[in-house]
Amino acid sequence: MSPRKFFCTFPQELISEPIISHVLGEEFGVVPNIRAASITDALALVAVEIEGDPEAIAKSVAYLRERGVKVQEMDENDGA
Repeated sequence: MSPRKFFCTFPQELISEPIISHVLGEEFGVVPNIRAASITDALALVAVEIEGDPEAIAKSVAYLRERGVKVQEMDENDGA
């Protein structure tokens, strides 16, 4: 399984929560790999690869969106 790449924008109220590093792996059985991040007091921008079962990846992305994270999948041409 090749990892899928996503660009995530976290709102201020979610910055301190370990959603990617802890929740995705434990709740959905995927392996997240943070590739780049820029975090301020008001906003977090994160590029993450998520590896695992396609259905589990889809559920983890849906969870992020339900929590208020903006999630955009990157393709090979995005250079990330």
